Amino acid sequence: MSNASQDLQDIRKQINHIDNQLLALLAERRALAKAVANAKIAQDKPVRDTGREEQMLIALIEKGAELELDGYFVKQVFQTIIEDSVLHQQALLQQHINLPNGHQTINRVAYLGSQGSYSNLACHKYFSRFPGELKAMGCSSFAEIIEKVEHKHADYGILPIENTSSGSINDVYDLLQHTDLSIVGELTHPINHCMVSAVPTSLERIKTLYAHPQVYAQCSHFLTQFDNVEIVHCEASSAAFEAIQQDTSGTVAALGSGEGARLYGLQIIAEALANQKKNYSRFIVLASKAIDVASQVPAKTTWIMSTEQTPGALVDALLILKQHDVNMTKLESRPITGNPWEEMFYVDVEGNIRDANMQRALDELQQTTRYLKVLGCYPNEDVQPTKVLK
Repeated sequence: MSNASQDLQDIRKQINHIDNQLLALLAERRALAKAVANAKIAQDKPVRDTGREEQMLIALIEKGAELELDGYFVKQVFQTIIEDSVLHQQALLQQHINLPNGHQTINRVAYLGSQGSYSNLACHKYFSRFPGELKAMGCSSFAEIIEKVEHKHADYGILPIENTSSGSINDVYDLLQHTDLSIVGELTHPINHCMVSAVPTSLERIKTLYAHPQVYAQCSHFLTQFDNVEIVHCEASSAAFEAIQQDTSGTVAALGSGEGARLYGLQIIAEALANQKKNYSRFIVLASKAIDVASQVPAKTTWIMSTEQTPGALVDALLILKQHDVNMTKLESRPITGNPWEEMFYVDVEGNIRDANMQRALDELQQTTRYLKVLGCYPNEDVQPTKVLK
């Protein structure tokens, strides 16, 4: 072995040693962030202190410059650390207010597909912040997820509700009309679609492609080059992986995540395939019982409503939100089953249902609309990065 090769190995060993030290320090920092959350519970302080975050980032960027680290790199690293800290503190405050006598020893969670599906990855990501063993339960449809929670076979269900590329997932919105389950959480998960095969191959050789319809739609621009490829739709990306796992012909591929592909031992032959490069899916978490959101935690509230079939009825309803300073972040309409040309409106707003302005707005909406049902109030997981001018 040459001296150069030996030197490279020694350098990599040093890097590995430093990486392990970084992991240990990150774990120590996360533990301190949880201690901060306990102090905030005792002092009734909000989770975020943007002034403190800004001062900290400026100091770190200046310290980084002394160590010849560029400010953008330092800012990106610590904004990610801050986001992790905020989400874990929110989770701890939520446990304190909703489970004052302890926590669940097992979280049974129903999701779409099997190991390696996007819903499975989102499930593990969301519940990693909560104590208790995770028992992930794969399902073959959105309806089955809801049924498992309704019949007490699962404690929670996690469902994708919208994507930045393909838009709203109408099947989920329609199911929310007909269930008594409550939304108790949300998660935004980055989506990186890959084309994968059981063996190394080229795009030109692909004759059959397995994909979930939503994933296929989100990659439609890339897929225009595959005119003569047979498309086989699957119930989840994990089902697509399972379908091709044993096919070594090199002519069969699937669409899904790189993480999922690795779980099945598959080869990535193309990646970053989504129409929008910044591609995210928003998931909601359902449970049989509504939760309280701690006053220190930023909240969202979601409801469905239908208005009178008169000119301006929807505008009148939305003006109530403006009058009470309630910020709407989402408005979606879906047909009402059995009522041709009538629409049910889904509304997401920022704010806690216990806030006085929210209560006044909902009281007025009850009088203005034909039907109104609150689907849930839950922590807002959209952690905006702290902005600094450095």
